[in-house]
Amino acid sequence: MRRKLPGDAPPSAAGSAGAGHAPSASAPSEADLAQLSAAIAAGEDLGPFVRRAFACGRPEPLLASLRAAARDREAEIEELCRAHFHDFIRAVDDLRSLLADADALKGSLSASHSQLLSSAAPLLASLESFLAARSLAGNLSSALASSRRCVRLLALAARANAHLQAGNHGLYLALRAVDAIDRDLASGPEPLPLPTLRQMLLNVVPAVRAHAEREISREFSDWMVSIRAASRHLGQVAIGRSAAARQRQEELRSKHRPLEECITLDDDGVGDLDDFAAATATADAADGAAAASFDLTPLYRAMHIHQTLALGERFKKYYLENRKLQLTSDFDVIAATPFLESHQVFFSQIAGFFIVEDRVFRTGGGLTSRPDVDALWDAAVGKMVSVMEDNFSRMQTANHLLLITDYAALLSATMRRYGYPVGMLLDVLAKHRDKYHDLLLADCRRQVAEALAADKFDQMLMRKEYEYSMNVLAFGIQSSDITPAFPYVAPFSCTVPDICRIVRSFIEDSVSFMAHGGGGDTYAAVKKYLGRILSEVVDASIQKLVDSGSGLSVSQAMQVAANMSVMERACEFFTRHAAQLCGVPLRAVERGRRDFPLRRSRDAAEALLLRLLCAKADEFMRQSDGVNWMADDPPPGGNEYANEVIIYLETLTSTAQQILPLPVLRRVLVAVLAHISERIVELFLNDSVKRFNANAVTGIDTDLKMFEAFAEGMSSLFVDSDQESAKNEMKTALVEARQLVNLLMSNSPETFLNPVIREKSYNKLDYRKIAIISEKFRDSSESYFSTFGTRGARQNPKKKSLDTLIKRLREAS
Repeated sequence: MRRKLPGDAPPSAAGSAGAGHAPSASAPSEADLAQLSAAIAAGEDLGPFVRRAFACGRPEPLLASLRAAARDREAEIEELCRAHFHDFIRAVDDLRSLLADADALKGSLSASHSQLLSSAAPLLASLESFLAARSLAGNLSSALASSRRCVRLLALAARANAHLQAGNHGLYLALRAVDAIDRDLASGPEPLPLPTLRQMLLNVVPAVRAHAEREISREFSDWMVSIRAASRHLGQVAIGRSAAARQRQEELRSKHRPLEECITLDDDGVGDLDDFAAATATADAADGAAAASFDLTPLYRAMHIHQTLALGERFKKYYLENRKLQLTSDFDVIAATPFLESHQVFFSQIAGFFIVEDRVFRTGGGLTSRPDVDALWDAAVGKMVSVMEDNFSRMQTANHLLLITDYAALLSATMRRYGYPVGMLLDVLAKHRDKYHDLLLADCRRQVAEALAADKFDQMLMRKEYEYSMNVLAFGIQSSDITPAFPYVAPFSCTVPDICRIVRSFIEDSVSFMAHGGGGDTYAAVKKYLGRILSEVVDASIQKLVDSGSGLSVSQAMQVAANMSVMERACEFFTRHAAQLCGVPLRAVERGRRDFPLRRSRDAAEALLLRLLCAKADEFMRQSDGVNWMADDPPPGGNEYANEVIIYLETLTSTAQQILPLPVLRRVLVAVLAHISERIVELFLNDSVKRFNANAVTGIDTDLKMFEAFAEGMSSLFVDSDQESAKNEMKTALVEARQLVNLLMSNSPETFLNPVIREKSYNKLDYRKIAIISEKFRDSSESYFSTFGTRGARQNPKKKSLDTLIKRLREAS
């Protein structure tokens, strides 16, 4: 409950008093007074109560309440004092005693103070002097520090100026100096005390940086011009070293060919293989030396300066753009001159460009990236492929195509060594493989035709050993390992070594193309094109010459046939030569040997020789018109035509033995004798011969014996065991004529009708021909078979047998 304050008005009076005021103000309520009392007891701030009382316009109740509260506190104090009276008395006594002690202490302190002031006066004077000196020293230290700072900044500026005067080699050091100046001005503890110096240095720093950027950009531009000029020489050197390395590898490969024929390698062989690896490593080292022969210092200096200027990324972009422009301008090398004349410059320029790029990529510290270099290389490969495709399609000379292909292959080998992919370039070279060989075949076809046209088909005369070596040993066409005496007459004409040289050159050109740019299995492809030149060029050209005749005589035709026999040995040389150039063991070539590729022209040459010989024999056989078919006596030495033919055959054989090989001579003699046999049979069938008698048959028998004696004599030429079949062929070449003569001279011609006897003795005779010939023999020999007696004499048994034969043959027909 609220405590009632003294002087409080009764509630009714307060309410009536408040009711008399204005509506905006009202007297404090009981609650307000209770709050005031609690605030006073708690020692709180009474300001709000006072302001409210004055705001209400009734401060009296508040004042009365405050007075009542004061009286209450006074009463409480009095009660407290009464309760502690003795304590107050003792406290006052103690206070008085303390006051006395304080006065004594005050006096003592005053005396001590006076003494301290008298003693500290000199120290205070010294302290003031020390403080003044310390302030002066601080000012001097600050001045010295500022001076040193200015001196250091000026020294940096002077150093930067000295480095700038030293040229582009001092740009980096000059930039380091101005960077130090810039850091000092930006991060110093206080501004530079000399504003003029500070402003001067602030102007110098960007000026030096701009000057460094201009100078290094000028040096970089000069380097770009010089590296473009140096790239061509660099590419030529690198490609030349690739060519030298390839030559060394070819020499080592040829050195290993004898070893490749062995099943195993001996110690020396292993050493040689080590030499081969060493040669390849030497070539790689040489290419590395070529790559290190150009100076990239200006490029790296420019890159470093731009990185120092915080322009590294911009410089990388600038470098790449300029190199792209240079590469594009390098493509224009071939625009002004024909590709055949400019291809080496074109390829060398590109090779040098990418050798430089490879070195920059490996040592440039991130100046270029692999995707950037690959993109440049792809663009270059696309351009080279396009240029080669366009020019290859218009080329009509194999040598020009080979020249460009070889250099492009060397370029590919060079760039492959630096890690660039060259598959597209090699694909272009392989794509034009057939065209190259077609052009090469066309050239060879012309050369073979010219060689055949210029040859008189006489045996080739060699007066010196070097001629023998150059025309015989060089192509393995010698018939003996013994060197002949000189002058030496070869069994072939000049066409053979000429064609051998043409084919050998074709093989070497083909191997060169295939090995350096054709791709795939080199030997298989070379063997394929070797077959084409032998069949499509050599075989076709000789066959054309033979088929046309070209006015060839018997001796010339014989020489052509002899040449074909020599060419058979030459074809074996061609196969071995191709295998050796391709690095294929000869034992593999021997296992895969095929038939003679010039078989058609060889057969045509032998057929021409046979036609000419048969025609010549027919000329002599036409002298058979002088044969007396109704002679009274047989001619003692045979008929004249037979002697002429025998003389011609003997003369021919003596010459042919020196030219034709025995197999060819055998085939020709057998065919000629068979033709003579047919001609003898045709003599009896000739319409001009109406009848003949036994004396004429005896004369033909004599002729036939002369031919058989000649055949027997020729059989002695084939004394080797493998020629026994040839001797039998010589004996049986005249069998048809012999069987006919034997039948006509037989006493029992009707035995021809006996199948057993006919198969044994007359198996080559045609019964239709026998019927015609028997008719003529019968008509002309009536008196021969009749008796010289009376009409009723017994008939001649031979005539009777012949009549029976004729009758049966008529019935069979």
